[in-house]
Amino acid sequence: MDENSLIYGLELQARALTPQYGESNEVCFFIATNSLKPTNQLHLISYDEEQGSIQSKVFEHALGEVWKLNSCPHNSRLLASVYNVQKGAQVQAHAALLTLPEDLSLPDGQELKSEYLPWGQEQTLACVVDNKVAVMQRAEASTRVVADVPVTSTGSAKHTVPFTTGKWSHHHQGHQFLALHDCSLSAYDVRDTQHCAWSISDAHSQMVRDLDCNPNKQCHLVTGGDDGYLRIWDCRMPKAPVFERSDHSHWVWSVRFNTFHDQLVLSSSSDCKVLLTCAGSVSSETQAQAGLDGAHFGGGETEERHKVLSDGLLQTFDQHEDSVYCAEWSNVDPWIFASLSYDGRVIISKVPKQYKYQIIF
Repeated sequence: MDENSLIYGLELQARALTPQYGESNEVCFFIATNSLKPTNQLHLISYDEEQGSIQSKVFEHALGEVWKLNSCPHNSRLLASVYNVQKGAQVQAHAALLTLPEDLSLPDGQELKSEYLPWGQEQTLACVVDNKVAVMQRAEASTRVVADVPVTSTGSAKHTVPFTTGKWSHHHQGHQFLALHDCSLSAYDVRDTQHCAWSISDAHSQMVRDLDCNPNKQCHLVTGGDDGYLRIWDCRMPKAPVFERSDHSHWVWSVRFNTFHDQLVLSSSSDCKVLLTCAGSVSSETQAQAGLDGAHFGGGETEERHKVLSDGLLQTFDQHEDSVYCAEWSNVDPWIFASLSYDGRVIISKVPKQYKYQIIF
């Protein structure tokens, strides 16, 4: 086992992982199980780097097998869950907002019941449903759809291409939502249901599985697909990627920019590997180093400069023995990330010291 890694094992299969974005001090992640058993679980794990240990709290998720998690950046106890429900011969996908109990002082390993969160706070939520992106404004006791974006491949309902997933842009004042459909992706201005801000057709030769926006460079995003490619795009130049790698040997399920050092890109695949790639030549850090991009960091002349590494594969993490569906950076520590494979193995890993020191010194 790599000295920079630590394993946390779940009893059930799992494929949903997200950082606890609302937590600003400790390295924490949520994981949810994907089992056909009656009761699934939601785990909140906390990594202590000094002690080299993982502490966990386990919550009951009785709604169904979980396929996707997302945590709220404004409330550490709030998260969204996408899960399956069996109704007769049909399997339906549902979504729910959950809130954790305020008191998490129960002994480790003891299960708590998560609760539905009453509608209350003013927030905007987006949900991908078939061929539509539904954007909802949470109100006092109800919700309403403020944007509903249909998409078809040929203009015929018979050939409708459903959306597979989506993500809010870090930019555009929260008005732009990116959605994946088949081999392509599109960005929609949610203030106008007919407004497609931009699109990239045939971004991959096979289905696009995931995307992420560069938080430090407005027009850049990364995609991963069934063709095994990781590609970085400038949405102003959609004809070809500005960077690409094909180091995975199977489908790429997860791609993530490091939010602090966006030259570092994390990817995971059903080839059982997690890869750390450097895309320094197209990162905001390259422009900042040249004194051209201080505005992207919000600091200007006083912003600390970092060294840019050479492009290419930096490190292969091969401690998983099953498909790795998720890999996520910590939102607290830029050098720590977690990965989750289908067999329920969670691995907390670190960027190798040699690359960390090259970047910061």
